[in-house]
Amino acid sequence: MVTRLQLDGVLTAEQASASADFILRHQRTNGAIPWYDGSHLDPWDHVESAMGLTVSGHWSAAWRALEWSARSQRRDGSWPMVLRGDEVEDAAADTNQCAYLAVGLWHFYLVTGRTDALARLWPAVESAINFVIRAQLPGGELGWAVDPDGNIGDFALLTGSSSALQSIECACFIASTLGHDRPRWRWAGNRLAEALRERPESFADRSRFSMDWYYPVLAGALRGDAATERIAAGWDDYVRDGHGVRCVNDQPWITSAESAEFVATLDAMGETDRATQVLADLQSLRDEETGGYWTGRNLPDMVLWPREQTTWSAAAVLLGVDAVTQTTGGASLWRDACWSGGELSDASVGDGAAS
Repeated sequence: MVTRLQLDGVLTAEQASASADFILRHQRTNGAIPWYDGSHLDPWDHVESAMGLTVSGHWSAAWRALEWSARSQRRDGSWPMVLRGDEVEDAAADTNQCAYLAVGLWHFYLVTGRTDALARLWPAVESAINFVIRAQLPGGELGWAVDPDGNIGDFALLTGSSSALQSIECACFIASTLGHDRPRWRWAGNRLAEALRERPESFADRSRFSMDWYYPVLAGALRGDAATERIAAGWDDYVRDGHGVRCVNDQPWITSAESAEFVATLDAMGETDRATQVLADLQSLRDEETGGYWTGRNLPDMVLWPREQTTWSAAAVLLGVDAVTQTTGGASLWRDACWSGGELSDASVGDGAAS
């Protein structure tokens, strides 16, 4: 099934299809999706790329990517932080990266309606989430990584912990849909949400990065007035009208993936008009020849840097288009993200899968 993603005046259906084809061209025969040809793979961006295929209607390719994740999972529930081909370049495990399979699988279910997919990959999700919550620190935040000897990193990252909270939420939804109860996951999620909402000082200072600004909102840790105030406070630091969102607040570097994720953030807040404008602005990073998106551009000299187009950047844009247009059953993934104990509700499932 090919989904006709499009947004009038921003991205045509043909352009969206070309971006999906860009991702497809980079997928290996075993299902793995590296950053670009000859580059490495990490488990989070691989799943993000699979989600871009899902939302574009390339369900078989997306499923092969998710199956690759399950096949390549280590016995402790983790994945290496960096793989190049079949070679491990960094054997440590990033907790947020390992958790993200739950988001990708739940998204696949919301779009396709395939409960059998949830059942097939349930063992991988269960093992991954158990691995992740074992790395929870005493204050509720997640140790950012686990080294090959099993030592947990002694600091936590706000972006990673926020994303992992949404992963735990999606894992709880998967469990509930399949008739499983995982109270330990809900308990861990409650502690993590409390740390994100009430103890921001528990996390390493990465405030120069825009992801630390918007991710607590994107992933549902913050909603309502708290979300509105946070986004308003950082707007002038990170957003550049006509261009997109800066990666960091001390360099004039606009990046496509951060811009696209911020689109979904604004949409989750009900700011669809502003989300659409940011989505239009980031199209300046599109390469019409390949259908991909350049990682970033430096302002004001307008120099593209680095000279790379990543699969996950294209996927983030496609997911942003779906969020704004509410085209597929997975379009409300971020609108509905709002940790409230991991309980499945009608809103969590949205309007149901595409038929």
